Amino acid sequence: MPHLLLLRHAKSSWDDPSLADFDRPLAPRGERAAREMGKWIGKRKWRPTLVLCSTAARAVQTLDLVLAALPKAPEVRLYKSLYLAPPSRMLRLLESQPGDAGSIMIVAHNPGMENLAAQLARGDTAPAARRMAEKYPTAALAHFKLAAWPRAGRATAMLPAALKDFIRPRDLA
Repeated sequence: MPHLLLLRHAKSSWDDPSLADFDRPLAPRGERAAREMGKWIGKRKWRPTLVLCSTAARAVQTLDLVLAALPKAPEVRLYKSLYLAPPSRMLRLLESQPGDAGSIMIVAHNPGMENLAAQLARGDTAPAARRMAEKYPTAALAHFKLAAWPRAGRATAMLPAALKDFIRPRDLA
């Protein structure tokens, strides 16, 4: 069964108001959270084999810090289309990926990330789903197990998915 990991980028900096939203870097707090999340992911058997990441500065920096903590680097594909992407765009992107990937991680932004996770977990009342429904903070990770990867035009067939865990940076402290 494949694994889908939805990682929201870590906390970004607002120190330079002249920067466009797309170009905002991580704040020191975000850097720490991304490193800790990377360590946590690195200890799991379901580590990503493929990563789909937004090209926004804060998403790429989050991914770089997470990857530094993994024992083996996954394949990485950067997509500008993931910047502020709605769930439908993320699902279409998943449909275009190889069906033999064991674990795919998407690194992107809210509100799309939170909305996709909510769609996948709809009806789930477990503690992880309740935490996720309260708030999907920066650097949070939702881990889903799917029956199969979605195929072209059939993304909705994977809904709902089994939410295995929802980890926030504060859970790792």
